[in-house]
Amino acid sequence: MSELMPLREAHSERAFRAISAWPILIALLVVLPVSVILTAVTKLPVILLFVFLPAFVMLFGFFIVSPNDSRVLVLFGRYRGTVRTDGFYWTNPFTAKKKVSLKAHNLNGERLKVNDLLGNPIEIAVVVVWQVEDTARALFDVEDHTQFVSVQSEAAVRQLASRHPYDDGQADGVETTLRGSSELVADELEVMLQERLDRAGVRVLEARLSHLAYAQEIASAMLQRQQASAIISARSRIVEGAVGMVEMAIAQLEKGGAVELDSERRAALVGNLLVVLCAHESPTPVLNTGTLYH
Repeated sequence: MSELMPLREAHSERAFRAISAWPILIALLVVLPVSVILTAVTKLPVILLFVFLPAFVMLFGFFIVSPNDSRVLVLFGRYRGTVRTDGFYWTNPFTAKKKVSLKAHNLNGERLKVNDLLGNPIEIAVVVVWQVEDTARALFDVEDHTQFVSVQSEAAVRQLASRHPYDDGQADGVETTLRGSSELVADELEVMLQERLDRAGVRVLEARLSHLAYAQEIASAMLQRQQASAIISARSRIVEGAVGMVEMAIAQLEKGGAVELDSERRAALVGNLLVVLCAHESPTPVLNTGTLYH
């Protein structure tokens, strides 16, 4: 079975010192009309062939670099370098001058339906801010660096979601969750993306989740689960506080011997106080005209 061929060594950007175009432009503006005039006067077409035509070809060597843009120069299939400094330049007219933007780009990813660590279907989307750092890699090592960022971002999001549960308390021994650890998840996503985009010469400036929710088919069930968890937590706090208040009330009543409570009266008092403190609604008082035992 034949082995896969290894990837070619990645290109690296190198600076190219381009020539200022202004002196050459002035010279051509003089040579071109003079050559036409001389041809008309001398009737020698050789002037057009050896003066006008080369000067005309030199016009194709001019190029402009705008702020936060670059030009990658390729001459006869060989990479010559990259011009990043804005200005008006001239180079060999047979050089291909390919434009690569150095501006920051926003990728607003589509909502993806993926499975979290527990297999629950969730909807997730990401926003990535990226910028070309190495123009040679962005142009030569990938087919389309913009599409490459989009595809690799989607793959990284799917991998990230499969590593973590959606919410806290769903998986034993797992502390980082998609919803509860947004900063940690964003940092992890940024590292994963940077590892994937290094080949394209792209630097990730920021990566964050822009949308996170349960998939529609389980959203209702998970909402009920969250509500039940919240109710249980709230009830636990209420009971804990009620027990403390009952203990304090009994201690205050028995302090100084003002009220003597046997075990049965103590149990009745504790039950009544817990009902009052833990009830959903306001309690209705009942007057007892007899005694506890009759």
